[in-house]
Amino acid sequence: MSEGILLEPVARGTLLSEAARVARLHSALPQIHAALEGETDEVAIQATLACLLWETLPQTNWCGFYRRVGEGMLAVGPYQGGMGCLRIPFERGVCGACARTETTQLVPDVHAFPGHIACDDTTRSELVIPITVNGRLRAVLDLDSPHLGGFSAAEARALEALVAHAFAEAVHPSPGIG
Repeated sequence: MSEGILLEPVARGTLLSEAARVARLHSALPQIHAALEGETDEVAIQATLACLLWETLPQTNWCGFYRRVGEGMLAVGPYQGGMGCLRIPFERGVCGACARTETTQLVPDVHAFPGHIACDDTTRSELVIPITVNGRLRAVLDLDSPHLGGFSAAEARALEALVAHAFAEAVHPSPGIG
């Protein structure tokens, strides 16, 4: 599906009503599933999801993945948006809390979140979803918005189901072939 998501264009940064955002996401889901059909490489899945979710969720100013690279460390993975933090320890920020607890973090106001890491000063809300493969945390999906309350519980549930399905058959990329 090289043409991307077929949805009505919406200007980047627009915060649609919750109902419109959820409807837009549900309209995109079949297209996203079709684009990922049969893909098992984690990096390819992450890159494709970052791109297609960026197109789907205009309220985001950052959309991408932080990969687990150690027992207590995340490193930036495929993403769309401005420069992200390169590394995030599990002890810090919304992404770290998600990785540490392996639970979705829906934060309507990041400035009220203890230990929030400001990779982008314009971010006001965040949604972070854990990605597990074979019962082990592999990454987190991080969505940032410059709007307070930029994400809803309904969006979180839809995205949790999407990533569970997308990564169900994923395999860890093999080291370079030499």
